Parts: sequence; structure tokens; C-alpha cells
Amino acid sequence: MTESAAPTPSRRPGGPPLGPLAIVTLSLTVAAVAVLVAGTGSVPDPFADPAAVAAWYAEHTVAVRVGALLQFGAAVPLGILAASAYARQLRLGVRVPGPVIGLFGGIAASIALSTSALVTWSLTGALGPGADGVAAALARLAFALGGVGYATGLGLLMAGIAVPAYILRLVPRWLAGVGLVLAALGELSFLSLVIDPLQALLPVVRFGGGAWLIAAAFLLPVARPRRGGSADAREVR
Repeated sequence: MTESAAPTPSRRPGGPPLGPLAIVTLSLTVAAVAVLVAGTGSVPDPFADPAAVAAWYAEHTVAVRVGALLQFGAAVPLGILAASAYARQLRLGVRVPGPVIGLFGGIAASIALSTSALVTWSLTGALGPGADGVAAALARLAFALGGVGYATGLGLLMAGIAVPAYILRLVPRWLAGVGLVLAALGELSFLSLVIDPLQALLPVVRFGGGAWLIAAAFLLPVARPRRGGSADAREVR
């Protein structure tokens, strides 16, 4: 009896494609904001008077619930995107901390966004008399998680992709540079916890970062390019 040959390992990339995941994430994020603005005509101010905060959520129950649903939905493909991007970078031979940092940031952003959505959803229920302070505290928590928590995590995800991509020229260098700028803004956004004007960074990172992830997801190669007829076996170490 002849010994059967060992199966040839598949060279096809594993995991879902990055581009559609990035598109779904940004689309649901934009939809969540659009539903809130269209359904309420305003943006909730978590630092307003506690009674006004509680009244705002009680008045716009349907819009807030739908917005929270869409926001939670955006967190799921974001986590999958982070894991898939990490696996793609390993296949490309990236052996520096960047991919792990990006994976950590993507998971952190996904958890922050989903937790913010669930806290926001909980504000639409009856909290009972005299619970205005609780409502205001929960609103601030949801804002911090979905704002600063999400932006800093997304910044780490972008940095984890952009730095190796810039060094290895995996994507156009100008695109990697834009990613590094957005990543830096994401990390600086934590200062908005005490410097209110810096809250302007949050939508820049949220939407600009989402658009950047779409571009990077489609341009990030599946495999390292071959040079001189043979695969480039060098790795970044």
C-alpha cells in the first residue's frame, strides 16, 4: 500500500473579507446617529440638568431604542473586523506588536460601543420617581463609552494597521499617514473628559476613522507581493 501524500495547505485567506465589514460598521454607525437626529431633532446633552436629561429620554423612547439597536449592531462587525485584520497582518508576515495593539483596540472599541448602546437602551425604561440623577449618570456613562472609549479604541485599531502598512508599503503611504493622524486624534480625545472643546475630536475620529477603515480594508493586500519570481520571505521583526 502506498502512503498517501500529505494534503497541501490552503493558501486562501481565512476569515471574512475586511471591506464589507468596514462598510457595515460605518453604515450602522451613521444610521444610528441619523435615527436619533431625525427622531428627536436634537442631540442629547448628558451634562444638562438631570431632570432635563431624564425628560429627553422619556420623550424620545422609540428613536433612542432604534438608535441603540443600530449602535449595538455596529459593534459586532467592528470586533470581527479587528480579528480579521489581525489574522490578515499575520499572513502578511507582520511580527511586531502593531497587529496585537490593533486587535486590542478594535475589541475595546467594540465593547465600549456595545456597552454604550445597552446603557442608552436602558434609559428608555421607567426609572421610577426621583431617579433623575440616575438617568443623568447613565447618560454620561453612555456618552463616555460611546465617545471617548470608542474613539481611543478605534485609534489603536487604526494605528495597529497603519504603522505596519506604512513601513511595509502595504497601502499607499499617504493613506497610512492619514490613518496615523486619525489614530493620534483618537488617543488625544481622552483629554475631552476634562477639556470640553476637544469633544469635537469625537465625531472626526468616529466617522473619519470609519471611512479610513473602509479604504484600508479594501487596499490591504491578501499576501505579500512576489519579487524576482519568488516569495518575499522577509518579515518585520
